[in-house]
Formats: sequence, C-alpha cells, structure tokens
Amino acid sequence: MDVPFGKASPSPSSPLDAGQRTQARRKFYHILRHFEGAGPHAGDKPEDDTKGNSQYSRPLLVRLTYEYARSEASQDVFLRTFFGSLALSLDGHDHDVDFGNEYLLDNFFLPLKASTKKTPQPSPADHSAVQRTHGAGLPQGLAGTPERLSALRGACLVRDRHRCVISRKFDLSEAVKRFKTSGSASRDDDGQLLEDDVNHFDVLKVAHILPHSLTKTESGSQLAPRLTLTHLLHSTFGDFQVFFVPVTNNQGPHTYCINSFLPPFIIRDPSLPITRTLCLAENRTIDPPSARLLAIHCAIAHILHLSGAGEYIDRILRDAEEHGIRVDGSTELGRLVKLGLGEWVDGVGIRT
Repeated sequence: MDVPFGKASPSPSSPLDAGQRTQARRKFYHILRHFEGAGPHAGDKPEDDTKGNSQYSRPLLVRLTYEYARSEASQDVFLRTFFGSLALSLDGHDHDVDFGNEYLLDNFFLPLKASTKKTPQPSPADHSAVQRTHGAGLPQGLAGTPERLSALRGACLVRDRHRCVISRKFDLSEAVKRFKTSGSASRDDDGQLLEDDVNHFDVLKVAHILPHSLTKTESGSQLAPRLTLTHLLHSTFGDFQVFFVPVTNNQGPHTYCINSFLPPFIIRDPSLPITRTLCLAENRTIDPPSARLLAIHCAIAHILHLSGAGEYIDRILRDAEEHGIRVDGSTELGRLVKLGLGEWVDGVGIRT
C-alpha cells in the first residue's frame, strides 16, 4: 500500500533482485494457498469488490495487503517483513509456519480502525480565520497551533466551495451566515442563489484521509490536506466503508468514482457510485486532497472488507464498548490491552 506504519514500523529494506523476488513470491503464495485452502476464501479474490465475505480470514488479509501494495518496491518491503515476522528465510525450505502471529492485524489494521472511532474533530474555522493566516502562507510560529489547525480546516472549506465533495451539499452554518448578511440574495461560492440550491444544506466536517497518527507532512506537522464531507459521509469514509477510485479518462485530473461497500438504502443522497471532480483552490493556496493518500485509503478499505477483518475488528471494539471485559474469557483481552497501552482507545471495564 506504500503507507507508513503508525507505531510499529519495520525498517525500510533494500529492493529484492529479480531472482529473490520471484522465489519469495512463489514461496509466499505457496504458504498462503496452504492456509487459504482450509478457509472460506480459497482461490482468487471475488470479481465484485463490493461483495465480500464477513468471515475473517487471516491468510486472505495477508495476501490482499501484499496485492494492494502500490509499487513493486512496497511489495518487496512487505515480503521481507512477512518472512521476517514468521522467522522464515526468503529462499530455501522452512517448516512449522505459525499463522497465529497476526502482526498486520494487531499492529496496523486494528489500531487503524480503533483510531477512527476515538477523537471527535473540532469545528472548522470560518473564512476570517483563513484570511488571518493568509491561506497556505501561514505565519511563522503558528505551526501545530490550534489556530493553524482551525485555519487549515477553513482553507479546505474555501477550496471545496463550502460543499461536501461527494453530496455537493452546502455548509449549513455558512448558508445561515450569508442569509443574515444578504437575505434572499445570498449566493454560493460560484454566484448561484442559495435559495435555488437543489442539493440543500448540511453540517459539514473536514476529514483526514487517513488517521493523522499514520501520516505526517514533510515538516512533521500532521497537516495533510483533507476532504470536506457531511457527517454521514465523514463517518462512513473514516470507517473505510466509502472510498475513492481515480478515473483515468478525459474528465480531467482529480476526478474519482466514489463507491461504498454499504447497501444502497444506507447512503441515498447521493446514491453511489457517483463520479466527482474535486475542486482546486484559487492560486493553489492549498493542495487538493492527496491522490496517494486516497489510493492508500481505497486499498485499506478493500483489504478490510474482502478479508473480513473490518467486521471482525468492529465486533471486537463493539463488544468491548457494550459489554466490557467478560470474565468468561471470550473477550479479545490481549488486543484491547495493547490498544489501551498504545493510547488508541480508552480503558474498558470488567463485566461478569
């Protein structure tokens, strides 16, 4: 997936040569076929990526993570990590493969999903905050401060013309503010009358593409450009149930087909899939949402869905929230303790 790991990252390794890569791939698939054959996901992945199996398959999670890597170099790093975590050599013959070692689930996917349910996002800034910090030309000394974070959210709203990038609904608070100033003559950012808006209005949030704990800008300030979304779409996108697939035809750059793994009756406005072209800020004062991060988000969404790991993780977190730690031993206590020690989730109680 070409994504930096959060808190348990293996060190980058040199690329494999052609012979090593071929042998490592052959051995990798030989191991996975052995374990997949006994599970619900033997054979190739389903043709329809929107229909998965909710039963969690550990070998499939491993295989999909490798296959959704965005480059050959990333796949080489994954193969080295895979064989290293199982104490196996890249070539030769090994025995006693231990698939009880769930490094990917425990150290990446479980913390990733837990982090999306942890911290509510503060309200975005209004346009005046953006003006105070001059868009992308943020004054020195504001890096990492609440004002800069607020200004960045405000800049994203301005870039996206105060509309959800998927539903095109206009921001409710901005509409009310404009109505108080201009009454029925209030217009949107493109000059159209708001009272004629067929998309209507909603409360908008500015969403991280990936949890901020996993991504940092070059300055280390964790301020990668974000997406403006309604509350419903913010929640489903953050939970990897809605994803963006780039469109490569002549519709221009930053055009995506937006789809979901959820049934159509849950997201009706708009119905998915739908194609949208993301807006660019005037004078490029703030970058568009990162195509690379959207691709990583899409890969994670498919891996979690098709392997069944997403529903399995949700079940662990939901059970802990609703029932606490069960004394009968049915709770995934080790995983929850690790999440708590890593500050990914709040503490949970013990229920009898």
